[in-house]
Amino acid sequence: MTGGAPAREADIVIVGGGAAGSVLARRLAENPALEVLLIEAGPSDAGQPGIRSAGTWNELIGSRFDWQQSYAATSHTAGREIGIPRGRVLGGSSSINAMLWYRGHASDYDEWEAAGATGWNFETLLPFFRKSEDWQGGETDFRGAGGPMKVRTSTAPHAVAQAMLDGAAELGLPVIDDANAADNEGATLSNLNVTIEDDGTMTRWSTVRGYLDPASGWPNLTILTDATVTALTFEGDRCVGVEYRAVSDGNATVRVRARQGVVLAAGALITPRLLMLAGIGEPSELVPLGIRMRVALPGVGKNLQDHPLLMGVNFRARGELGATRDNGGGSMLNWKSSKARGKPDLHAFVVQGPHATDEVRATHDFTGAAGGTGAAGKGSVFAIAPGLMHSRSVGYLRLRTADPFAGVHSALELQPNYLAEPDDLEALIESLDVVRELAATSAYGELGADPVSPARGLSRAEKIAFVRSSVSTFFHTCGTAAMGTGPGAVVDPELRVYGVDGLWVADASVFPVIPTSNTQAPVIAVAERAATLIAASLAAVASR
Repeated sequence: MTGGAPAREADIVIVGGGAAGSVLARRLAENPALEVLLIEAGPSDAGQPGIRSAGTWNELIGSRFDWQQSYAATSHTAGREIGIPRGRVLGGSSSINAMLWYRGHASDYDEWEAAGATGWNFETLLPFFRKSEDWQGGETDFRGAGGPMKVRTSTAPHAVAQAMLDGAAELGLPVIDDANAADNEGATLSNLNVTIEDDGTMTRWSTVRGYLDPASGWPNLTILTDATVTALTFEGDRCVGVEYRAVSDGNATVRVRARQGVVLAAGALITPRLLMLAGIGEPSELVPLGIRMRVALPGVGKNLQDHPLLMGVNFRARGELGATRDNGGGSMLNWKSSKARGKPDLHAFVVQGPHATDEVRATHDFTGAAGGTGAAGKGSVFAIAPGLMHSRSVGYLRLRTADPFAGVHSALELQPNYLAEPDDLEALIESLDVVRELAATSAYGELGADPVSPARGLSRAEKIAFVRSSVSTFFHTCGTAAMGTGPGAVVDPELRVYGVDGLWVADASVFPVIPTSNTQAPVIAVAERAATLIAASLAAVASR
């Protein structure tokens, strides 16, 4: 021990109290004989009204509840760094995100098995999607009822959200009741993990509220916040615990022993960092940093995937559009580009206010749009934001230093390689045309939808430049410790880290292929299944 801190023990130590960690802690602690310790780097979400408010979630981006990390600049992004918000608070990104509950196309998860994640496919994951949710429409073949996560749609959609549905119908695109059912192609009201008050006001329903709060009094579950894990500890080939620094211990280094194992659920950026600091990764990258190799797993930090989003497709209504409703959006549209591979690859959602990068704002007239309200007789600015949900570009994460106390900016190089694949660029160029067609429908015409950015039709060269200056992130980082059976896999299909006993990974890091959706619901489903796999593994060991 250092700093005189007391020794601590638990049966299972879970690193990361985000969406996945919250699920794992609750499910594993349902066995009263299992002592579970959940360690979260950020603070508790308790007493934080800004986290509970669904309509003001964007104010949390860049706040003290955000890791405030960034993707490195490339020529494909016009030399711009791109901020990648990640929750640094109990509940993780489920406490700061836009609350979108969307699982994509069924074939997304069949692709996992095809990539080597044996036993992972839509059929095996569907029960866990259903187990996790309490869908407003009740139980169906595709939806669950009575689960921890409340999932609702708007009871009174904002005008720009309703116009997306009506405009899509005018263009001959399907309008569907539920994108989380049999078919996801078309326009629909967004599923949101929220509760809805009698007056229609939405309140965030994070994994803390759904999973942890009901278990808060359990004697076998300890939740430690403001505690940053800095190292994994080993005895031979077995991971036997972690070291952390916590505010409650005066930031002294504390070692906690895990009697039965450690689960990394710190997210797709922090989980691979901890593995690499422990000497698990690509030797040619770790040895020059002075890290002693433990297991050569070249896939650690590779396979980084995220969906590119275009900020900047904005329009001005002829009048005021009223107060923000719901989560500031409310509807979405899925359709196929000419580059699609058998399922919708393009996705768009509405924003009840301006939505643009600094570069786009600097070169277009957003006069009076800071709060969505125009000046000198100009109306509210709103956005239709397209993005690519079946992107091909793959990037990486690299460790810059072996110092476990280095800040997130100096510790990691993060590169999603946005637009590196030409087909990704082509699909996003096509998305601009569809958004303009949508805004030209009578549904949006009733609101007035004068183009703000781009302010006019663009040539092909101008479209390419606009895409590069407006591309940003959906916050869907994943894949950096992929599960599978091939040479690039980091964990096996039971989520055990190759070459190490007593160590599992259960978060978005393990996705071998990014699904065509927001990642919150898939992360929770993976964690639900991970809890059953880990519990079965522990039971098998105990029975020997």
